[in-house]
Amino acid sequence: MHKMAKSHVVAKVPFVVSKLLLLGILMATFTTTGAQVGVCYGTVANNLPPPREVISLYNQYNIKRMRLYGPNHDALGALRGSNIELMLGVENERLRDISSNQASADDWVQKNVVTYGNVNFKYIAVGNEIDAKGPLAPFVGPAMEKIHNAISRAGLANKIKVSTAVHPVILQESYPPSKGSFRQDYRPFLDPIIGFLVGNKSPLLLNMYPYFSFIQNRANIDLRYALFTSPSVVVQDGQSGYQNLFDALLDAHYSALEKAGGGSLRIVVSETGWPSAGGDGQVTTKENARIYNSNVIKHVKGGTPKRPGGSIETYIFAMFNENQKPGDETEKNFGLFYPSKNPVYPINFN
Repeated sequence: MHKMAKSHVVAKVPFVVSKLLLLGILMATFTTTGAQVGVCYGTVANNLPPPREVISLYNQYNIKRMRLYGPNHDALGALRGSNIELMLGVENERLRDISSNQASADDWVQKNVVTYGNVNFKYIAVGNEIDAKGPLAPFVGPAMEKIHNAISRAGLANKIKVSTAVHPVILQESYPPSKGSFRQDYRPFLDPIIGFLVGNKSPLLLNMYPYFSFIQNRANIDLRYALFTSPSVVVQDGQSGYQNLFDALLDAHYSALEKAGGGSLRIVVSETGWPSAGGDGQVTTKENARIYNSNVIKHVKGGTPKRPGGSIETYIFAMFNENQKPGDETEKNFGLFYPSKNPVYPINFN
């Protein structure tokens, strides 16, 4: 987010009309930047273009935010001097070491952040979708603390926020959204993370896919509700009406945070998207992927029924189709672009 002091800049302009004009321009700048959608730059493939060409592609399509899952030094080098805001991931395999060793955290921040002083870092995501019952779970909270300490020692705590990326499996209840709550057996994992985020005014990062909610519950969810194309309210929840699944899922997480002492937190949607191939031919189509992602770009300029003010910071997954992604065939087909840099379908970020 731009940190321009509006009053300071405006004070230098002598005429009231000029002041109003300039203030209008600044507010337009804030609004545009706030609503900008980022794109995740995944690299689980053996046929992607070089990072410098990827950064050029971001600029060509006016994509102002990037999520990078680990310290790819070629990509970090190519980002030098660009205005692209970066969410950089601490690799899951580094969590154990960093959680128990401040020197390791300091070294990680020094090598991957401080060295790239002219890269526009915004977030450090300490781990991605760590299983709350898995072997790495105990290391997430302590690793976040140590990375935050390292960021603070480097004098960057006012610029870079530290968080971790979770996914909706953490919810016990999600319907209706006001009933959203976290799984009790996940609370020992989540509560320290929520406490850290509240204490440091950092957002919770959430990987959230209406696509997966839809395919796992097709009997009860209309495709149009998942694609933002429902003609009217589908779920009435008290005073709130939900016309799309994206808002309903997001507000369920806000309700869960409120019940867990995290009511002050903001959620950043750190991944969302729709596959264009590899699954059910009626659902995983280029057209549905285009509709979903185009609607995300438009929709997140406003808030949700529960949090109507402001925009929803969101990152689309992913920049490219990634041919070495494990799992279902759909996993290889979330890209906005082919490795050739040609778009999979037309999309407009402006």
